[in-house]
Amino acid sequence: MSVQSAAADVDVDLRQLFASLARNWLRILVVALVVTGLAFALAWLATPHYKAETQIKIETGESVYTRPNGANDNDKPILDEEGVATEVQIVSSSDILNQVALKLNLARLPEFDEAANMSALSKFLVIAGLKSDPEEIPAEERVLKKMREKLNVYSVEKTRIIAIEFSSEDPKLAAAIPNAIAEAYIASQGSAKIKSNSAATAFLGPEIADLQQKVKDAEAKVATYRAQSDLLMGGNNSVLATQQLSELSSELSRVRANRAAAEATAGSVRNALQGGGSLDAVPEVLSSELIQRLRERQVELKANIADLSTTLLDNHPRIRALKSQLADLDRQIRNEAEKIMKGLMTQAQTAQARENQLVADVNTLKAASARAGEEQVELDALQRDATARRQQLESYQANYLAAASRSDRNYLPVDARVVSEAQVPSEPYFPKILPIVGAAFGGSLLLMAIVTLLKELFSGRAMRPAAGARFEQIEQVAMPVVTQQEPAIVRQEPVVVRQEPMAAEIPRADEIDEAWDYDAEAEAEPDKVSAAEAAAEYEAAEPPRVTLGEVDIDKAAEKLISTGAARAIFVSPEGDEAAASAVLVAREVSDAGLRVLLLDLTASGAASRPMLDSGLFPGITNLLASEAQFSDVIHPDLYSDCHVIPVGTADPVRAMRAADRLPIIMQSLTTAYDLVVVECGPADAQGISRLVGEGTEVFLSMLEPDDEVTQAAVSLIESGYPDLTLVTPVGHVTPGTPVPGRRSAA
Repeated sequence: MSVQSAAADVDVDLRQLFASLARNWLRILVVALVVTGLAFALAWLATPHYKAETQIKIETGESVYTRPNGANDNDKPILDEEGVATEVQIVSSSDILNQVALKLNLARLPEFDEAANMSALSKFLVIAGLKSDPEEIPAEERVLKKMREKLNVYSVEKTRIIAIEFSSEDPKLAAAIPNAIAEAYIASQGSAKIKSNSAATAFLGPEIADLQQKVKDAEAKVATYRAQSDLLMGGNNSVLATQQLSELSSELSRVRANRAAAEATAGSVRNALQGGGSLDAVPEVLSSELIQRLRERQVELKANIADLSTTLLDNHPRIRALKSQLADLDRQIRNEAEKIMKGLMTQAQTAQARENQLVADVNTLKAASARAGEEQVELDALQRDATARRQQLESYQANYLAAASRSDRNYLPVDARVVSEAQVPSEPYFPKILPIVGAAFGGSLLLMAIVTLLKELFSGRAMRPAAGARFEQIEQVAMPVVTQQEPAIVRQEPVVVRQEPMAAEIPRADEIDEAWDYDAEAEAEPDKVSAAEAAAEYEAAEPPRVTLGEVDIDKAAEKLISTGAARAIFVSPEGDEAAASAVLVAREVSDAGLRVLLLDLTASGAASRPMLDSGLFPGITNLLASEAQFSDVIHPDLYSDCHVIPVGTADPVRAMRAADRLPIIMQSLTTAYDLVVVECGPADAQGISRLVGEGTEVFLSMLEPDDEVTQAAVSLIESGYPDLTLVTPVGHVTPGTPVPGRRSAA
């Protein structure tokens, strides 16, 4: 059976596992108290350390009243996480720490300079070369290294606050150093601003003088070019030629409109006169005062003619006179209309002449405006250059004046301020005696509990057979029955064993199988043979006989070696005297070079006593009772390389309660040893069933072939052990001199 299969057939007995804590509570408590006492002593003797903290807020220090014109709160630089992290590095920089170290003269303190007050032991170690000489490192570097070990600078999460934390053996120094670091940081920020302001004024002074000359030259170029190009400026900041062109274009449009209107009106009057049509539809004709009076007279005459026509005929002199006057009025109206038409024609001709003149003037101005546009482009470029230089000059002058005034008044606000100064701590942060002692006690208890549980688990005492697991005898390939034809492992004369005092010889294995088959057939056919008849026949029949070979100690050892058996189960019906066979066989196999262990399961310890010194030793009962581990119960044989597990000193009743663990123990032992020899004493087949496994040989120890041995052999054969071998220790001498070096288990 492999280790994997054995592991699958066992479970962890949690009750047994945690019961080990109750059994070992005193040891666990003692270890915990010892560890707690050591922790208390170390904490009490440790040098106390004090810690203090200073906080710096990163913000713009510029006042609203001194901020430059046009600047507001939105112009303030906002530091992101990277910016705050950069300031953290600046706070913990070597320059600032060196300034603080010099200011507080930290090099004189042994806490910061190991070489300041070296002990005699340290000097001896340096001289012996077991420790590096601290004086080989510059004092400034030594102090800086110690300061960095005690300093912790970090940014508070989701804020622009930088915390400076420092620990020291001196509470006053623990508060003074972070405050000094904050002051040095703010001073360095102010110094940086002073340097920046001085550099700005040094740059702006010469630059302003140079810009003033450049602005003067640029504006002179603008004036000179404007004079040379005759670019006179009109209204709306435009060139005069362009402005005149615009005005003439407007005038030309107006003249053209008047000419077109006069020509259209003259054409309508002409059409009316030539076609004999009515002139009433022409607005210009109707607007004439003369024509209006003639129209009124014409209406009056038509009214008189109509009145007279009611009483007079058409040829009446009065009517004819009135009609003659009416015709004369029509001629006058037409003559007046012709005059109006001629006047309109004259007006159109005048407008045409004016239009022609304006067109010529516009064309002339277009050429002049095109030339002025090209020259205006160059002029605009010169003006832009002059304007840019002037704006730059004005900006530089404003900044220069602001920087100069700040330098004169020494007003350079720093973008940081201390929001919380470090106070002298009243209590040390290390060591905290109560938490340390509590943690040591709880941790040691937990650790010892874990160690105890693991020890119990790995010892196998916390294992139990799994539900449904089988550790009974595994079916083996039957070995041939030892007969007289095998002289290598039998004696010349066979021993005849009988079930009853006057019975025949013990039957052979094949005869027992035939008897079992016969019983099975009888049970399968109850109608043919009744149970009573079968019992009567069985009682009347002569007991079967079998001849078992009797082997000595050497042959039994040879058989175990040749077959590669892993377990050898010895049953001794005759008691303690026959138990010597198992001891002798174990020693013989061990002398052959195999790793052998003898497990003594006799009540009196008859098998293990000859192998051990006088006295009581922990054994299998201690292992079953969870009072010992494998390493505690395995002892060396005084006379060979064999190992032995004695009966032990534990309560047998308590040990038998854990008898279910025997298969697990046997499996562990067969994994560690080449052969495990078990002396069971006068046990039966049921008693050895827990011990049988793969590769098991069963032996019957015999001193004399009496009835007791015969009954035990028959019982084992009938219970499923047909390959039983008889062993006798006759003629074998037990060694009596201990082998040197065999005092402890390997």
